[in-house]
Amino acid sequence: MVNEGDPVPDVKLEAMDGRAISPADFGGNKLILYFYPKDDTSGCTKEAIGFSEKKPEFDALQTLIVGISPDDERQHDKFKEKYGLTITLAADTEKAAAEAYGVWIEKSMYGRKYMGVDRSTFLVDRNGAIAKVWRNVKVPGHVEEVLEAAKEMGKRG
Repeated sequence: MVNEGDPVPDVKLEAMDGRAISPADFGGNKLILYFYPKDDTSGCTKEAIGFSEKKPEFDALQTLIVGISPDDERQHDKFKEKYGLTITLAADTEKAAAEAYGVWIEKSMYGRKYMGVDRSTFLVDRNGAIAKVWRNVKVPGHVEEVLEAAKEMGKRG
């Protein structure tokens, strides 16, 4: 599990164009890595649309956004197309990134236990360190909170 101040785990992910990407590929930029459970579900869709709508503001702050879920590239492609998403989505089908960040957890629904993604967001500074962590995210207001944190980080350098 990573915490604020830790170096960002350099875990390879599959981008939608089939190439492998990792947080190290974004060096020199601030980076939002947000983990979400599943494409095209209500909370995940609202979150992705929210980040897409605010992308120009994040871009102005030189802050890139990457949404990460266990869905494969094909599912991501359909999800992006269906909702006109403008953010980068990356596949973590092996759950290596989710495990490295401590977001692959045991969950419970209706008394049934299962493994799944804890909706979490990580703000990474230009030096590749975790600057801020949000775990067990509730979608309403979250994108705005992350944007404010990115703005504050911009004031500090």
